[in-house]
Amino acid sequence: MRGEDWDGADLSGLSFSGVTFLDVDLTDASSKGAAFEGCSFRACQFNGSTHADSAFLNCTFTNCSFFDARMTGCKATGSLFSRCTFDLLRVERGDWSFVGLAGADLRRAALEGVRMREADLTGARCAGAVLRGLDLSGAALHRADLSRCDLRGSELSGVDPLGVELRGAVVDVHQAVVLVTALGLEVRPDDDGEDGPARR
Repeated sequence: MRGEDWDGADLSGLSFSGVTFLDVDLTDASSKGAAFEGCSFRACQFNGSTHADSAFLNCTFTNCSFFDARMTGCKATGSLFSRCTFDLLRVERGDWSFVGLAGADLRRAALEGVRMREADLTGARCAGAVLRGLDLSGAALHRADLSRCDLRGSELSGVDPLGVELRGAVVDVHQAVVLVTALGLEVRPDDDGEDGPARR
């Protein structure tokens, strides 16, 4: 499909397999229960679109815009994103395992409660983003910039604190212990029951 105008279209319940979408305008489009499998999106506009319980499985997105898009309970398993923009994108719940987001600019995006197991976030620019409650088990995060991110509730057991930028990131107490342990330190209670050095 080339140059189609689907501005405001309702794609609910539709199914596509192996289709190439080139320069398709999906601005303000909506979908519920739609399925895209093995599709290719090139220079497509998803601005302001909303998607609920839809699937984008093993798809490729190249030079696409997701400005102010919202995805709730969607699956993007195995999909690859290249040179896309994600300003004000909001993703809630759903399964984004094995997605390719290497080098992606997610600084103005918000992802909450999303399963992102073994996702490729190598070199991703996420400074200041909301990345709460994510399952990042096995995710590749080398050279990712997570500074000033809200990471509370996310699985960080596989994060190498020396391989990512974490300055100013917000974490909970459990995550702090995980990161300190990853640095090779031991967390123990103060034997004297006080926060400072023992008093004589």
